[in-house]
Amino acid sequence: MSYDWRNSLRLAADLALLGIVVTLLSLPLVTAGAAVATGSTAIHSVTTKGRWPSFADCWQAFRARLVPGLVAGPAVAVAVVLIVLDVAGLRRGAVPGGGPALAAVLTAAALAAGYAGLVAVLAGDRERGAAREALTLALSQPLAAVASAAVLAVAALLATLVHPALVPVLAGFALFALHAVARRMVSPAGLGSEG
Repeated sequence: MSYDWRNSLRLAADLALLGIVVTLLSLPLVTAGAAVATGSTAIHSVTTKGRWPSFADCWQAFRARLVPGLVAGPAVAVAVVLIVLDVAGLRRGAVPGGGPALAAVLTAAALAAGYAGLVAVLAGDRERGAAREALTLALSQPLAAVASAAVLAVAALLATLVHPALVPVLAGFALFALHAVARRMVSPAGLGSEG
């Protein structure tokens, strides 16, 4: 089969649009879990079936994940605020521990981000239980969590380098990258069903 650059361009445009929609749906914060899970469901469909789900399928996925994901957005926001406060306190010297404590906090934050990335990937394939399965997966295959953390670190770095209007676009690409990395790093049995 020959390569057609238009397919890559089409996928990039679709991922950009997905990122914008996921970002907009995440703004109320309590809908962030359902928005990310629905975006992940769309990417799972593209990577396994070769086609984007319909609007009706996406709406159904969003509604099914809304209640289970209510806590995800606020929990992540609180965790980020606490990490930023810890890092700021350690850097100013207001909190004892210095360099080793700062390294420990940043390592724990990176591993937690990797776990969150695995949750996002697994939420694309199942309505419930993604957090529990991601924890089991992260403990049994820690390199998967490290790789997910690396993807999110690159996305965060890119977010600081691009124009602020383009930051929402990164969400779609980050979700796609998380799926690609998880597919490479995790055994097929660890990812569950593939279709």
